[in-house]
Amino acid sequence: MTEVTDELKTRLSQLSARERAELAHFLLRSLEEGADAGTESAWDAELARRMDEIETGTVFGEPAEKVFVELREKYS
Repeated sequence: MTEVTDELKTRLSQLSARERAELAHFLLRSLEEGADAGTESAWDAELARRMDEIETGTVFGEPAEKVFVELREKYS
C-alpha cells in the first residue's frame, strides 16, 4: 500500500459509521461504472412493471412477516 492509502485509511477510520457507509457505497458504485450500462435501466423498467401490476390489482403482495415465517419454516 502506498503512503497516501495508509493515511486515508487512518483518517477515514475516524469517520462516523454513517459517513463510512456513504463512502463505501460511493467507492463500490465507482467500481461498477460502465460495467453494464443497461443493468440499471433494466432494473428500473422491471420495478416500474411490478409497481404497475400492484397498483392495477393484477398481482397482490404478501405481508413481509408472513414471508419471513414461511422462509424460517422452510429453512430451519
